[in-house]
Amino acid sequence: MAASTQPEVIIYVVSDSAGDTGELVVRAAVAQFHPIFADIRRAPFVQDEAAAARIVELAKEAGAIILYTLVLPHLRDHLNNLAREQGVIAIDLLGSLVASLEEKTGRKSRQEPGLNHVLDEDYFRKVDAVEFAVKYDDMRDTTGITKADIVLVGVSRTSKTPLSMYLAHKKFKVANVPLMPELTPPEELFKIPKEKVIGLTIGVHYLNIIRKERLKALGLPDSAAYATTARIERELEHANAIMKRLNCVVIDVSHRAVEETASLIMEYVTKKE
Repeated sequence: MAASTQPEVIIYVVSDSAGDTGELVVRAAVAQFHPIFADIRRAPFVQDEAAAARIVELAKEAGAIILYTLVLPHLRDHLNNLAREQGVIAIDLLGSLVASLEEKTGRKSRQEPGLNHVLDEDYFRKVDAVEFAVKYDDMRDTTGITKADIVLVGVSRTSKTPLSMYLAHKKFKVANVPLMPELTPPEELFKIPKEKVIGLTIGVHYLNIIRKERLKALGLPDSAAYATTARIERELEHANAIMKRLNCVVIDVSHRAVEETASLIMEYVTKKE
């Protein structure tokens, strides 16, 4: 049973900056293999050869893949050479694109790490949004409902938290509220404009599979009540009744990656502004 808690793949995201770009690419790729359990380990601000060598060593020990977004050519080459020597798969996300741009424009790149994280107003808005999403995740504090740009509601495992974080990186302040028969929805939900609320629903069969995989990942039997069809149907019926009361837009996430659902949400929200 313990073996079920092991990830099917481990991926080190190596960056000379924060690593946001690399992690988003990895998550988008992993989503194509849902519901595999991927352990994504971010290694940010890697700016010397010793740090790069350490990551390769860790990746070899773990049997992991490395994806890197390193700007400095000598650092890219060093990591790539070490990975090849150690038999570690290493994927260069930026190198070939930068080289192609240099060839096309006839200009050399600036080779300055972290240019996409300049500490300007836009950057701090993103940081604020991420902190907001963490603070107001899963109804830990219902006051966030009235402060949020977007409020996500839905049953467990409808991607509320991943969506909150993804949208936060797009500078939206998001609160999310779980809907369960045992919990009374917070009053604040019914006091905010319905345009701010996004309901998330999902097919019974699809949610059954996701919840069983989640239980397995936790080392628990997939026969637990949490994943039974009867329990799921009851939860969805309750959630749909709440969403009907809220008169909010509802998105079915059954066969959608987080990025696709987020795009639909952003399109809806921006149209309402």
